[in-house]
Amino acid sequence: MKIWFLVLMFAMGAVMGSFLSCQAWRLRYKEQGKKKLGKRSVCLKCGKQLKWYDNIPIVSWLMLGGKCRACKKPIGASEIVIELLCGLGFLGYGSTIELSNMSALAWVIFGFMVLLILSLGFLAIYDARWRELPQAVLIFAVICAIIIAILKQWSLISIVGFSWGPIFNLMGAVAILGVTYLVLYLLSKGQWVGDGDWILGVALGLALGDSWLALILLFLANFIGLVVMLPKKQKKIAFGPFLVVAFMIVITFADLTIGFLAGKVW
Repeated sequence: MKIWFLVLMFAMGAVMGSFLSCQAWRLRYKEQGKKKLGKRSVCLKCGKQLKWYDNIPIVSWLMLGGKCRACKKPIGASEIVIELLCGLGFLGYGSTIELSNMSALAWVIFGFMVLLILSLGFLAIYDARWRELPQAVLIFAVICAIIIAILKQWSLISIVGFSWGPIFNLMGAVAILGVTYLVLYLLSKGQWVGDGDWILGVALGLALGDSWLALILLFLANFIGLVVMLPKKQKKIAFGPFLVVAFMIVITFADLTIGFLAGKVW
């Protein structure tokens, strides 16, 4: 059952990656006042509407060799990369779910986590392409993260009772990711990170709820960003995608990491 659940999660992630990529283009066209793309997916080069069999995530791109069936122009490697990364992201999160021990509250948290991951995926795609984080999606991500944080605290209180420790831990995670990027933004006057990155950091800190995991995410995001962008020698980069990728890595291996820090895993 767990194997089929993971297969479903990967497939859902790939489908959502394709969907989010399309929606990012639709929003961009709308913001720039361009002609609407319509309800069905089309080739951005020739405008030809795609058939359903040319719109299957990963499979269609491979079968067509990364080219439009009609005009034969390249679709772009970014499309299959997005679908693969979203599929792997959902697969990673799905691997943390223990189906046999899921309570009703855990399923609710799972649902809001999926919504958060979808919003993060959209933000990463949009930021990578146009170096912007749409405010409405950012707000939605923060709302989802707040609900997740409240539900996690509620779940913890129901098990071990009320304690200030988890609350301070949550506040520390928010400070590490939110305040750090806010300071970087203010010091660099927007040259190092964008004005939406600190808000994204707040959402990620709320969802993690753990200061150590927030520190690891902070290190990973900056390390990945350094490795990817250093050869390009750019002063200003789209940092949102690195934060999102680091977040997915951290939540996938959260239990292992916490166990290691607690001395339970060697």
